Amino acid sequence: MKLVEIYTDGACSGNPGAGGWATVLIYKDNIKEISGYEKSTTNNRMELLAVIKALQALKEPCKIKLYTDSAYVVNATINNWTEKWQKNNWKTSSKDNVKNQDLWETLIDLLTVYNVEWIKVKGHSDNKYNNRCDELATGEIKKNAC
Repeated sequence: MKLVEIYTDGACSGNPGAGGWATVLIYKDNIKEISGYEKSTTNNRMELLAVIKALQALKEPCKIKLYTDSAYVVNATINNWTEKWQKNNWKTSSKDNVKNQDLWETLIDLLTVYNVEWIKVKGHSDNKYNNRCDELATGEIKKNAC
């Protein structure tokens, strides 16, 4: 099975505020960068959207090593928070509504197709591709925010 490495990042100017997301997909010697902008959003939505957009960009099922600096995304997936939220009718353990339910539902569907290994990286550190994602995501905000 093909192995694709994916790096993702989300950024927000204000929280909520203008946001950007970015991803770098690497397969063998091929590198693809994609990024986008939302006028009014949150950092967590941008982190999630970056992962979703990366998975949606894939053309066929494959094994994925997904690198992100988002503890929110990594913890919710590897600690089975998403399963608990679904069982609790999208309520947190404190009975609040789960934020970003729409994006979580999309991600859950995508994760039925892809074999993802989640790798938490330190943000704003020495990881070349995580830094590139940050540059692209913040660049989207600078380019689009008025």
